[in-house]
Amino acid sequence: MKARTARNVLALLVSACSLWTSSALADQAAPPLSLAGTWTLVAADVQHPDGSVARDFGAKPSGLLLIDSKGRYSLQIFKAERPQFAEGDKAKGTDGEYKAVVMGSSTHFGTISVDSTSGTLVFHIQGASFPNWEGQQQSRHYEFKDNVLSYRVTPRPNGDIPISVWKRID
Repeated sequence: MKARTARNVLALLVSACSLWTSSALADQAAPPLSLAGTWTLVAADVQHPDGSVARDFGAKPSGLLLIDSKGRYSLQIFKAERPQFAEGDKAKGTDGEYKAVVMGSSTHFGTISVDSTSGTLVFHIQGASFPNWEGQQQSRHYEFKDNVLSYRVTPRPNGDIPISVWKRID
């Protein structure tokens, strides 16, 4: 009889501990999304106000996004079809060559923070190829699945919405 009572008490204790552990784990928030790593650009598209989507940086854009464990980042996107400078000297470029370089690239660096609850990334931009962005905090709604990160940039003055898609490679 004593052995049966001891087994019953032990079973109750194990059950209580299991319930307590399950409850404690359920109350914990999901761990924050870690974006640390090296990312390669999959797509750099643009959604126009009419809903149509087009390539924003040509047919085969290239890019790299590096994020360290402390949230510092460096991002580069390049249009593959940028023409080389005819003179071979960037100080001697034509107006068209300079425009192609500026419009065919987007680079910035700073720190990035993630709000998993609202599904937003915030880029705290310290330096950028477009100087108007320097010192800004830019929020982007993101999706993350199977090591693919996609986000929508704030609409441009003409209503176009750039869409960036990155794949983690490490």
